[in-house]
Amino acid sequence: MTNLEKITLETQMAIRGVGGQWEITTEEVLGENCIVFKNRHRNIGEMLKANTSQWAKRECLVLGDNRISYKEMQDRVESTAYRLQSMYGIKKGNRVAILAANCPEWVVSFFAATQIGAIVSALNGWWTETEIGHAIELTDPSVIIGDTRRLARAGSLLNEFPVVDIEDSPDFFEPTGEKAIEIVLDEDDPALILFTSGTTGKSKGALLSHRSLIGFVDGTIHNGYEKKLIALKLLDIDPSTLPSNQDVVLATSPLFHISGLPAGVLMNLANGAKIIFRSGRFDPADVLRLIEEERITNWTAIGDMGPRVMTHNDFASRDTSSLTRVSSGGAHLSENMQQLIAEHFPQAAGAIGQGYGSSESCAVITSIGGQDFKDHPSSAGRACLGVEIEIRDTENNPVPDGEEGEIHVRSAYSMLKYWGNPQATTETLKSGRWLAMGDIGKMIDGRLYINSRARDMIIKSGENIYPVEIEHRLESHPDIHEVAVLGVDHMQKGQEVKAVVVLTPSGKFEIDVFIEWCKETLAGYKIPDHWEHRIDPLPRTASGKVIKGGLTGDREVSDYED
Repeated sequence: MTNLEKITLETQMAIRGVGGQWEITTEEVLGENCIVFKNRHRNIGEMLKANTSQWAKRECLVLGDNRISYKEMQDRVESTAYRLQSMYGIKKGNRVAILAANCPEWVVSFFAATQIGAIVSALNGWWTETEIGHAIELTDPSVIIGDTRRLARAGSLLNEFPVVDIEDSPDFFEPTGEKAIEIVLDEDDPALILFTSGTTGKSKGALLSHRSLIGFVDGTIHNGYEKKLIALKLLDIDPSTLPSNQDVVLATSPLFHISGLPAGVLMNLANGAKIIFRSGRFDPADVLRLIEEERITNWTAIGDMGPRVMTHNDFASRDTSSLTRVSSGGAHLSENMQQLIAEHFPQAAGAIGQGYGSSESCAVITSIGGQDFKDHPSSAGRACLGVEIEIRDTENNPVPDGEEGEIHVRSAYSMLKYWGNPQATTETLKSGRWLAMGDIGKMIDGRLYINSRARDMIIKSGENIYPVEIEHRLESHPDIHEVAVLGVDHMQKGQEVKAVVVLTPSGKFEIDVFIEWCKETLAGYKIPDHWEHRIDPLPRTASGKVIKGGLTGDREVSDYED
């Protein structure tokens, strides 16, 4: 046993064992025996009160000049919950829809609604009228809370529902001292509907319980705490000698997404962090300003946010030294991206990491960071505590290590169901509450390797081609800012490979150069047959994934499109 393995085992036994800070036990959850933390909050309201009492005087939520302390947020939540009950008759199980940009009122509305047993329907703020209409009709909310711009986009359908406009009714969220009638809540009562990205067809609403969201928080904090302890022991540093400073988190992920509310807000509130929001479209110059002025310590850059900030003209003139944790979401962090982060944020190089999960799983399934990420840069990491992973073939049978198949997971925290869609629930949530992730992957030495979305796989002349492998190679070229690889129909071969490229500001679109670059590491059949140069950024979902269906449309494919 290596020294690292010995320290890891000792640390896990100390913090997870009887009397440990993260003591674990096995309990029946929805008919299945699952590993859970023994000492845990039983509902979201209970968790919030524990946080706000511990960190009462600290700043909590910041948007521009609006700076709210933990104590003030709790007071706002109590009063808003009272108004939801008294003015709109919200009862346990009713839906409260939120259609707004990231702001303190979004967070207050979420806690207020779930405190009285309502289910928050988190509507995608980027949706069109048709998409908003589908989600509203599906979840039938008793009230809709939103901002003026997004409510206007919802159209005439809103005439059928009570609406609270955040900008027109700021008093609705002000503290008054009034409190809602207490509601008895069970851990497995539903709390939140998160909608899938909807890259094909209509979005589905994953229904998450209080247990799901609290489990996300506890599991993620435990994972980080364990890794920190192990690292300190390897360096022979006593954790008690380290300063206990407040984290300052830049929350650019939308709150209607798993990386926004559970990861960006709930987890950081439990750590007593200060959460910084910003308004308007993503602006790399403004992000750099906030990192400098607010002394941001933590930032999760989904999609192309990281590259846009690191390549911005203001980067060199801004002080980004406070940023000690940079993570990724939406897609696997390529080796090239890891190197870029290490170069631009050297103080965060040792803490670069990522997690793998989904709205449906809620819990972080695997995570990886530090030296393990450097040693295994193409891996998604090992299973997090309490999560089981199986790789299955097309007949739903488990396959041995090293063989590819669809990733299935099970934990106490997976979604309850898809709201109003029993057929999709049955297809995704299988016997024994095993959740089909829709991703293709394999397990090697306890680590998960994800090859591509199953629906993205290209089959060319009988050969399986995974776009992510080609994308990572092309994104490492200095002239390429971002790229999407997809299959296009071919009469004889079935499909051919197409690369859609967005260049860096000084990049040149030279197909022969890119082909030679690919040939250095990729087999010939994987080299793109078609190339397209785009000026605008690639279309992405709220989670940062490229919407490949939005790249095809009705455009005619040629050997070269510019």
